[in-house]
Amino acid sequence: MRQNFFGAIIAGLIVVAFCLVLLGHDPLVFWNDDYQLSILPVFADISRSWREGHLPLLSPYSWVCSNLAGEFQYGTFSIFINIAVVLIWKFPLTCPQQAAALSITHLFVLATGAFLLARDRKLSFPLSIFVALIAALNGWIICWGATDWFGALGAFAWLPWAWLGLERALDRQRTRWRFLWPSPFVYLLITGGFPYTVLMLVLLIAWLAIKSLTETQSWSAILPMLFGAALGFGMSAPAWLAILDYVHGSARGLYTSGAHSQWIVPWRALPGFILPCWTVNWVDFSTRYLPHTATELACGLTAPAALIAGFIWRPRMLIRRMKWDLVLLLVVLLLAMIPTAGVFRWSFRWLPFFHLVLALCAAEVLQLRPRSPTGSASVLLLVVMTIPMSIFGIAGNYGSTVTWVYFQVAVIWAFCELFLPRMRFRDWAPPVATFAILLATYFCIPPNGGVPKYNLSQQLLDPAPLDPQRLYLSIYPEAESNYRLEKKAGPVGQLIRPGSTSMWAGLHFVNGYSPILPAGAAREFDFRIHGEINPHEAEYLVWNQSNPNGLLAELGVDGLVVAWDSGINPALGPDWEFITSTEEGAVYHRTGPPFARVRSIAALDSRPNEQFAAATISQIDDSRNHVAADVDVPNGGSPALLTFSRPYFRGYEVRLENEKLRVDSYRGLFPIVEVPAGAHGKLTLVYRPWWLVLGGGLSILCAMICLLGFVAAARTRFA
Repeated sequence: MRQNFFGAIIAGLIVVAFCLVLLGHDPLVFWNDDYQLSILPVFADISRSWREGHLPLLSPYSWVCSNLAGEFQYGTFSIFINIAVVLIWKFPLTCPQQAAALSITHLFVLATGAFLLARDRKLSFPLSIFVALIAALNGWIICWGATDWFGALGAFAWLPWAWLGLERALDRQRTRWRFLWPSPFVYLLITGGFPYTVLMLVLLIAWLAIKSLTETQSWSAILPMLFGAALGFGMSAPAWLAILDYVHGSARGLYTSGAHSQWIVPWRALPGFILPCWTVNWVDFSTRYLPHTATELACGLTAPAALIAGFIWRPRMLIRRMKWDLVLLLVVLLLAMIPTAGVFRWSFRWLPFFHLVLALCAAEVLQLRPRSPTGSASVLLLVVMTIPMSIFGIAGNYGSTVTWVYFQVAVIWAFCELFLPRMRFRDWAPPVATFAILLATYFCIPPNGGVPKYNLSQQLLDPAPLDPQRLYLSIYPEAESNYRLEKKAGPVGQLIRPGSTSMWAGLHFVNGYSPILPAGAAREFDFRIHGEINPHEAEYLVWNQSNPNGLLAELGVDGLVVAWDSGINPALGPDWEFITSTEEGAVYHRTGPPFARVRSIAALDSRPNEQFAAATISQIDDSRNHVAADVDVPNGGSPALLTFSRPYFRGYEVRLENEKLRVDSYRGLFPIVEVPAGAHGKLTLVYRPWWLVLGGGLSILCAMICLLGFVAAARTRFA
């Protein structure tokens, strides 16, 4: 056990060293696209929330991306992610360095888990390192999970740990407390923030259950595993209940079927597992067939070479001994190659799971045949792949460089096999070759996969020249088309604050990055994922709804940022004033002081036949998850109608002193509360959704069961 622990640490440190070498080659390697516009700004706000003493359920700095818990990808309920964010933000790091620290931390976790999973399967120390390297450094994880979609890495880092726990729960030689093994890792995986990884977990549980039932013919054999997994699901209940509630009525369910065929692994790209410079047409985010280098298929050449060589050696024996792993490998590959359904998109997101299973299968082959001529097989495979690649012209921009480096490593390995057959360190050849080839791959092929990169400076942490007391609507064109480095090399975003970057400086914006686009402002105003508003909707709001009685005033918007590239001339009325401009755009404020966050209004167009009294509102405390204010409504007249300048979500509750009032919404945009005539006292609006109450109770119950189980298991062991 102690040897495995130190081995896992070594595997993790090797991955850390690999990442540091990548950082030395490109300091911005982990700083791309969604990491810039979404992940890091939100984590900065999560760190701020904990410093303020609040659970980061909501963010006051974006309407579109206000519900951090519902967005799921930010790991709101993951203890590990929150601790990592709080600790990393205590160091004086730049934004790219914070991104690197966060990704490397999770790559370390992924590598250690994969190593322990391999050791639990009786694989040798070098082969367990080999599995860890492929699991943590494969093309999909490096090119997408670690450098763009952090949620994918945050969740997948725990899949090998969950797999390890599930298999131990099935081991009848262990104690009756073995059901506890998977529960914490299932919890960490689900709260990590990536729905696709939850699907991987479900598939893994089903595969293990079918395998166990076939081998034991006993339903009781799988009960500890299922119970342990259920405890993990229970502990993570607030996370998955939040997204199920949040996605209801969102724009996510309205995507056309074209989105389901995007980023499917084409069969023509499969040679990319051997040579990732293999370039064929993939369907991109815009459903266009464009040439794409298969970097996400990179796995270090050794694994597919070992598996192919093993099947040439003894196919029947391998199928007999590894049939279950091979079935899982083929099923996952098939899932990566067929269209998605429902709210799920981009089937190639199954690839990290495929890489992990491929590494385990290849390691099993190498264990069965320690003297396998894998180096020679690698040379032959490269020859076989290079010929058609040259004939059909599908080497892409990096073919010659990548092929030459791969050949160098493979030939040196094959030379050692042929002329140094009794070399002392021959067992270490697979992990060493994998490390060298993967490192060369990311040196030769840019690992960002062609996603946008923006020049966002540290000045975005400063609110100037914008006012933190105002609520802004920012009007700008598509960020990925207009503000990427290829279009604008200089710093961008100081005025327009694309995506959720307003959170860095604590600025209040309607805009925000959201892949779900929930019901409310995101759908009502047709916002896009990266935070830009539909230009036609922007024209309508600026030209027709910017007057004192317009929709923008009802929302509480008292600031406008209009980018020159948007093509919109604000033509605002006399109640607006020009503040400043830069080469990015211009800033306008409503005349007078900023709007109060809680206001009493006389009429509302959704209730045309009603008039309301003017309430006196004072001592407003506009916090993250609640609003409190002193309210006084005149006697003997109409009730007052209060509006709250914050996005509406199901789950708000309001009380006036000890009396519970009803919370409504204006077109699903912001909360409104009717206060009876003559009422006065402290009014409190609190976000307390049903899923938080129910999920929190279930989570605490399951955590207590696990805790008591761990205590009982410890007593049994040390008795």
